[in-house]
Amino acid sequence: MAILSGKVALVTGATRGIGRAVALKFASEGADVAFTYLSSAQKAVEVKEEIESLGVKALAIASDAASFEAAHNVVNQVVEEFGRIDILVNNAGITKDTFLLRMSEEQWDSVIDSNLKSAYNYTHAVAPLMARSRKGVIIYMSSIVGLHGNACQVNYSASKAGIIGMAKSVAKELGGRGVRSNVIAPGFIQTDMTNELPEEVLKQWQTQIPLKRCGSVDDVANCALFLASDLSSYITGQTILVDGGMGM
Repeated sequence: MAILSGKVALVTGATRGIGRAVALKFASEGADVAFTYLSSAQKAVEVKEEIESLGVKALAIASDAASFEAAHNVVNQVVEEFGRIDILVNNAGITKDTFLLRMSEEQWDSVIDSNLKSAYNYTHAVAPLMARSRKGVIIYMSSIVGLHGNACQVNYSASKAGIIGMAKSVAKELGGRGVRSNVIAPGFIQTDMTNELPEEVLKQWQTQIPLKRCGSVDDVANCALFLASDLSSYITGQTILVDGGMGM
């Protein structure tokens, strides 16, 4: 039997990259999957069709994860459609990289809102549901830069570090209700964004990684699957680095 058979998952920001890979991985293991997207309507249709082709139900919702009200509306729609939410993956996020001295207030606020506040919005919305049912899994997508920082990413690093603190606090608050809260911190993962980097930059990054290669979105999705399943039933409050050893 598929390890997520009968489960309902909600993944934010799932039309591409890691979010898409997580949504499809969950679906391949039997979960019905709802996901959000901000503007890529055609990609959302494609992901929805891919999920449904795996024999499970799918629900695509256009929504701004940075909006508290919109996040609660999404959760209400998912519950109305599927009856519950067993798994939440807080994946939605953006980057607006620049030097600190050039960073505008808007660049700071938009990244914090899209990455950190969005995770609060959705956690706040699902927490009562999971607490009442005395079960549930919340997975937060952070980054290696949330642990180590990175030049030109003060806003992004701060948002990803905040996610780690949030997840640990949620684990302590909701653990007694059977709700688990964990973090995935990817390292250098090959996505559409990294594919645009010059070849010499990719090679330079790879020399810093003990496994000598970039990670794939499936590497991250496999970790998410483990944390979402009962295989990790005694794991909470943890940050798992999917980074090929880069963060050692």
